[in-house]
Amino acid sequence: MVKKEFKIVFSLLIISIMNAFIGCANQLPPGGGEVDTTPPVIVETYPLNGTTNFLDDYIELTFSEYIDKRSLNDAIFISPSFDGVPEFDWSGTSVRIYFPEKLKDSITYVFNFGTDVVDYNNKNRMDSTFVLTFSTSNKIDNGKIQGKIYSDKPDGNMIFGYKVKSDLDTLLIRKPDYVSQSGKDGFYSLVGLSKGVYRVYAVADEFKDLIFQPEQDKIGVPFKDVVISDEDTLVSNFNFLLSEYDTIPPRIFSATFTDRHHIIAKFSEPIDSSVILASNFKIVDSTSYLSINPLYTFKGNTKIDEITLVTKDTLSITSSVFLLIDTLKDKNGNLFYNDFTALTISDKPDTNKLSIFKSIPDKSSNKVDFKTQDFYLFFDDAFDKNNASDAISFVDTSGNKYQIDLNFIDDATIKLSLQKNLLPKNKYFLQIDLSQFRDIEGNKTDTVITYSFSTITGLDFTGVSGKLIGVDATLNPVLILQEENKNLTYYAQPDELMNFNFQRIEPGHYSLSCFLDEDGSGYYSFGLPEPIKHAERFSYYFDKLTLKARWSLTDINFIFK
Repeated sequence: MVKKEFKIVFSLLIISIMNAFIGCANQLPPGGGEVDTTPPVIVETYPLNGTTNFLDDYIELTFSEYIDKRSLNDAIFISPSFDGVPEFDWSGTSVRIYFPEKLKDSITYVFNFGTDVVDYNNKNRMDSTFVLTFSTSNKIDNGKIQGKIYSDKPDGNMIFGYKVKSDLDTLLIRKPDYVSQSGKDGFYSLVGLSKGVYRVYAVADEFKDLIFQPEQDKIGVPFKDVVISDEDTLVSNFNFLLSEYDTIPPRIFSATFTDRHHIIAKFSEPIDSSVILASNFKIVDSTSYLSINPLYTFKGNTKIDEITLVTKDTLSITSSVFLLIDTLKDKNGNLFYNDFTALTISDKPDTNKLSIFKSIPDKSSNKVDFKTQDFYLFFDDAFDKNNASDAISFVDTSGNKYQIDLNFIDDATIKLSLQKNLLPKNKYFLQIDLSQFRDIEGNKTDTVITYSFSTITGLDFTGVSGKLIGVDATLNPVLILQEENKNLTYYAQPDELMNFNFQRIEPGHYSLSCFLDEDGSGYYSFGLPEPIKHAERFSYYFDKLTLKARWSLTDINFIFK
């Protein structure tokens, strides 16, 4: 009997020990209650930040809660870097990080713990990067570069700092000398810098491999190199705008006749509309040695990487035919010359009737500006332009006609500009006689379509004005007012006294920025990473602007930093 009781007690003891072990081994949230949304923080370090003459072979961190161990491994960035990989020894909420090699003499080390660190239970991310700095000598290098990354995703971007030793130094093919990461608000600090010249990039490093990959990583190019000296150890407002860096020129993938006159050409990426010209393409029949140019070229209702070509001549389906392209240019300016592809021939007639698939503004729009509105008509096929002027009319409710100017964006898109302003809060009609538009086969639609538009009152507009401080007119400043939710952007240039004024603005929540248009393009230049072409300087107004209808915001003092 005693033996049996002993077995029962022993079994219960084993179960209790196992339960206790399981409870310790699994970091589980307590049942019930509110979900933890508090980000983890580092509450203690060894050594203390700023320690000198440090000679140990490890550092130690203590967090405010249990941490996902892998997230720390992926979020630690060390400057200067080690050749090997550090080892991690965890104990509860604390971790020792052992160095893979002996620390170098007279060096300031910077350990950045990025915002990818998350807690164990709810995956809350650290709010901002944590920086631990110590030195193996009796002084800390105190050079510092700080600023902000402006991007749709400002947090978690990498800051690559390179010490420039030569104008011929190719930097981006190697890992940076100094590394940091932006917090959730986009702010960053690059610290522990010794005297010297630095080139700093902001990189959306997708693989976190500390190497810029042009095909996948966005990059922010600096507007200048930075000099850290004994007299000047701090550089502030060193800000970045991220952009894609595309160095690959476009190529043609395929070209196919959809009927005996129409070709759909597909490219590796969207191409610049300035090269969508009939003279840039040639169709060559290698069987009969016939060479012809398309009659029409246009974007039309095709996919983003496609365009349409129309040829008057018909080709034999037994022929070997090629499409030759003189120049291809993508929207980043990359060029490819003399590309070609085989053409798949069709002898099928085109029986589709011409139609309009889109208009700007949308038909029945009640938000037409009575002063500055242009109208666009997008056809699904090219047409003979000779009758277009007679086929389009713009009238008010009394039948009074407005004179319009026609401009062809391409062979299937018309821009209509009114020669005089409309009246506020009035209704107007755009009439298009489609029977006057014939495609290459002579197809037409015997109907007149009417789009009705209503103008706004003009009282619902707002505006913003003020003074730009810190730059002068010789630097060619351009101000940008942007409402991201409505995709609205307005541009203005200050006068010689640096006063600016935005008028006829739709209400909304806006950001105000300014850049120095050094190349005179009228648009912000993001620069090129290598060989370096510095970006243009820019600055953001410190606060968002809430612009209300019928109430202009005045006396804004915008200090360019």
